[in-house]
Amino acid sequence: MSPTPAGRRPEWLRITIRTDESFRQLRGMVGELRLNTVCQEARCPNIWECWNAGTATFMILGDTCTRTCGFCNVKSGRPSAGVDRSEPEHVAEAVFRLGLRHAVITSVDRDDLTDGGARHFADVVAAVRARVPSCAVEVLTPDFKRKPGALDVVLDSGPAVFAHNVETVPRLYKTARPGSSYSGSVGLLRAAATRRDRERSALRVKSSIIVGLGEEDAEVLAVMRDLRAAGVDVVTLGQYLQPTTGHLPVARWVHPDQFARFRDDGMAMGFAHVESGPLVRSSYHAERHRPDPPPLAEAAAGS
Repeated sequence: MSPTPAGRRPEWLRITIRTDESFRQLRGMVGELRLNTVCQEARCPNIWECWNAGTATFMILGDTCTRTCGFCNVKSGRPSAGVDRSEPEHVAEAVFRLGLRHAVITSVDRDDLTDGGARHFADVVAAVRARVPSCAVEVLTPDFKRKPGALDVVLDSGPAVFAHNVETVPRLYKTARPGSSYSGSVGLLRAAATRRDRERSALRVKSSIIVGLGEEDAEVLAVMRDLRAAGVDVVTLGQYLQPTTGHLPVARWVHPDQFARFRDDGMAMGFAHVESGPLVRSSYHAERHRPDPPPLAEAAAGS
């Protein structure tokens, strides 16, 4: 059953996206290299801030997802193309030209591929690290459902941050994420954290929750506790914004004060970092979530 719509968007969610000449040049360069960015595909409200802070999120493996999530604006269906073998070098070139300090690599779900796209993730990470060694790489992967060994292939490439988003509470998975399972997502994060601990590596493990789909605050806190118990270091929380009338409606507008409480509760649970606010998205302030974030003064000077 779909949640009851929440009504008009409140004032604290009124946003103006800056699109100056510098922004237009960056957008043109991304198009020239035939790349997809989640920043554009998802109409992210923070795109100008992130791009100018030296962070961007690239979506690899095409623009067609094999799953249909009720909240997501990426098109779904059967991908018409295989894997673009030139994509790793194109992403690396974009990272170089943009002068990025932190690059997030994500993808559509590719259940049609035997490894879910894991090898391609690893190739992109390797290409970026070779082209711009100073740039930290974060991977935001699908759950690689029924793809044995896929997680290890990605982790072997040496990302600074491994992220996979649980997105919502278990009760809403059938409507919001019908092709995924809550236990599978938490299990993937636990496996990444277990390997991190076994190898005593500096890897950060990260996840994200969307609120406003019909969940209760107590359910959000329960998910946060599950994530922390699984070894997740970083969690982000943001308000769901309905992309089109064909997507799930917004069930509630969560006040900024409640986001602040989520942050405080998360830090009390032992997370290393909690990014929580109405306009927060999975990769918002991602440069601060890696094991060795730059000093805030340095980050501000470079933005």
